[in-house]
Amino acid sequence: MSDPKDAPQHLHRGLSSRHIQLISLGGAIGTGLFMGAGKTIAVSGTSILITYIVVGFFMYMVMRAMGELLLSRLDYRSFADFVSDYLGPKASFFLGWSYWLSWVVTCIADVVVCGGYMQYWLPALSPWIPALLTLGLLCLFNLLSVKMFGEAEFWFAIIKVIAIIALIVTGFWMIARGWTSPDGVTASLDNLTDAAVFMPHGIVGFFAGFQIAIFSYTGIELLGTMSAETRSPEKVLPRAIRAIPLRIIIFYVLSMVVIIAVTSWPHISPDTSPFVTLFAKAGLPAAAAVINFVALTSAMSSANSGVYSSTRMLYGLSLEQHAHWQFRILSRTTRIPVRSLMFSCFCMLSGTLLLFLVPNVMTLFTVVSTLAAILVIYTWGMILVAYLVYRRRSPALHERSTFKMPAGIVMSWLTLLFFLFSLVVMVFDPDTLTALCAMPLWFILLAWFWRVKQRREQQNVVTAS
Repeated sequence: MSDPKDAPQHLHRGLSSRHIQLISLGGAIGTGLFMGAGKTIAVSGTSILITYIVVGFFMYMVMRAMGELLLSRLDYRSFADFVSDYLGPKASFFLGWSYWLSWVVTCIADVVVCGGYMQYWLPALSPWIPALLTLGLLCLFNLLSVKMFGEAEFWFAIIKVIAIIALIVTGFWMIARGWTSPDGVTASLDNLTDAAVFMPHGIVGFFAGFQIAIFSYTGIELLGTMSAETRSPEKVLPRAIRAIPLRIIIFYVLSMVVIIAVTSWPHISPDTSPFVTLFAKAGLPAAAAVINFVALTSAMSSANSGVYSSTRMLYGLSLEQHAHWQFRILSRTTRIPVRSLMFSCFCMLSGTLLLFLVPNVMTLFTVVSTLAAILVIYTWGMILVAYLVYRRRSPALHERSTFKMPAGIVMSWLTLLFFLFSLVVMVFDPDTLTALCAMPLWFILLAWFWRVKQRREQQNVVTAS
């Protein structure tokens, strides 16, 4: 009888172009935008527009590097594969487990925020109840089939896109009409040009906004985990990546312009969603409730991506023998890595129970989102380092590429320097500093596991000989 751990396992290519386009769109509109933008605006003022443009530009460079590498060999299942090829198995081990943890942590942040959004309608409801229900529902979606995940994410993304476009149109209508809210705030572009609110907390406040802005873009690299389940990746991936700059301008820059112009900087709370605040301050509670529902679905969408991505990364780690062999076993009918899914969801469930220790949703969200931002910076950085090695080692592949990264080597170095700068900036905020100081423990733990893994492999070789 054959050993199940040696059986060939192949994921099902069940994601169409329609799914990929909307998933990539949804990946650029996450919880960091709906919930975290309030805190970013509070500390950065109107300079948040510069923050999102700068961070978005460097995110696009990461995506171009990842796209060129993934399409250089269509047998790559995810970016962990090309990191293993160009940086070695140890780098792949560290990257795979760190990216898995980043999505587990992000999913915890997202379901925690779901609990906060439910309190808008049910103030007396403990946030951990809807958080756990959300996590259970998303695990079920991902358990059924990859197409079910794609469909759920497709409709989540459509809701987000329609809502943000409606918000932008409504906001510009309010500005054109000179709408005045019940508390006397007049919607005007003058609220954007007021020099006093450009950097209300100085340069330190401007830099402090980078952490939430980076977390807002978490998920934009999700395309890099879908290659193995995407039909015609050589056509779909470039199209999705090229559309990112326009999406950043529409969904981040224009939405921030509208929010600040209508609400005005002094009336934006760091503890609530500015999207909901905009309509509540304008005296439109019904619209505010609709936007709160949209923000809830946005958080569910991001958490759905977290469940999917962490499961596929753990599956990939198992195939590379960086995780237990049972994590590579697929269900017979739907070809889903069920045990990877169950383990990832269990870890998310454990993290969600932190709401018992830190009942304030925004406080827990800030700490957890900082951990996720640091881990995703590490992931993006590894993608760029692998790209630089690829350019040196495989010039022929680069020459044949039909999707070359613009000014690849120069932009990779500039983007890496920007990420290093972003980590240094986190030192100056107490919340982000706590998470930054905790992160070395994770990498120490990974180094210890790597050494244990190496020793076991050496013992197996000795025993076999």
